[in-house]
Amino acid sequence: MIESPIKRRLTRKIRVGRVFVGGDAPITVQTMTNTDTCDVAATVAQIERCVNAGADIVRVSVPSMDAAEAFGKIRLLVPEVPLVADIHFDHRIALAVAENGADCLRINPGNIGAEHKIREVVDCARDKGLSIRIGVNAGSLEKDIQTKYGEPTGQALLESAMRHVDILDRLNFHEFKVSVKASNVFLTLDAYRLLSAQIDNPLHLGVTEAGVFRSGTVKSAIALGGLLLDGIGDTLRISLAAEPEEEVKVGFDILKSLGIRSNGINFIACPSCSRQEFDVIRVMNELESRLEGVRVPMDVSVIGCKVNGPGEAKEADIGVVGASPNSLVYRHGEKSHLIPTASLVDEVEKMVRERVRQHEADAAAKKADDEARGVFARGE
Repeated sequence: MIESPIKRRLTRKIRVGRVFVGGDAPITVQTMTNTDTCDVAATVAQIERCVNAGADIVRVSVPSMDAAEAFGKIRLLVPEVPLVADIHFDHRIALAVAENGADCLRINPGNIGAEHKIREVVDCARDKGLSIRIGVNAGSLEKDIQTKYGEPTGQALLESAMRHVDILDRLNFHEFKVSVKASNVFLTLDAYRLLSAQIDNPLHLGVTEAGVFRSGTVKSAIALGGLLLDGIGDTLRISLAAEPEEEVKVGFDILKSLGIRSNGINFIACPSCSRQEFDVIRVMNELESRLEGVRVPMDVSVIGCKVNGPGEAKEADIGVVGASPNSLVYRHGEKSHLIPTASLVDEVEKMVRERVRQHEADAAAKKADDEARGVFARGE
């Protein structure tokens, strides 16, 4: 994987449970459950699917006190992932989920109500060691800001965000991140660029209500890709009308395409043409399906003919140049061996899984060596 040339904007580092956001921490990928939170079993099952897809953080909507009670049960059943509680209007719900194990509270201080209610929530977050996300959306701006600007603009989103930031600053609470989401690509870009010039808190990126899977993925990739290229963004959520685990996969694909972070295999494959020596589309669909659970970063190139095949294969960890009846395999830029093209999927899967086993063995050996060195250093 080529190292990214992007220089990230330096932000304050905060903690969401066991995960750091901002500063020199990796850009995290998160998603949000779409089950009824009171259905504990369904919500836990969905969170586990998201974790299996690689989610660093999962957000859960908590619209009622019953949901806050259910949140506590969910927390006990999924201890491995930080949970963000999404709360609006009722400060008592925020206090309840803070007691029930939330790692972060997603609120807008301005819609919590009177100053003393906001202070209660902030004091509770401080006492529990929780962080807060200020979430500003173009579709729910304050009435006076809507009147002032006439329509959602970057400046309008900035003004709303800074209004909430000022509240937390007055309460001397700084463990928070901010989002300024819109469903429009240009509005999203404008708002985040304006905000990033005003504060050093970590920014949560997203295009809200981006749409169905394909068009929403494209819209999110353009907007978030533009911001990430500018070095803006510390965590992200892809908002799709799709299952949340699909949001996680798209989020990592965006980061992977920019060389920022990898979460498994980076496939390089040709779009196929009449020169192809095998059915590239079928092979790639099957490989992607079989190897979806692989989390070890690696580049795998599968090209249907020898025009571009050797050049791409030389840059990959595992590369295949299509030919008939046998295809040529490259490993780490060097010619390795021939494989039967008819069984290409099985052969590539076998090579990938061998590499995964070697990676895991190397990691285990390094861990054992590090532990042994630690024991020696302590004189035990």
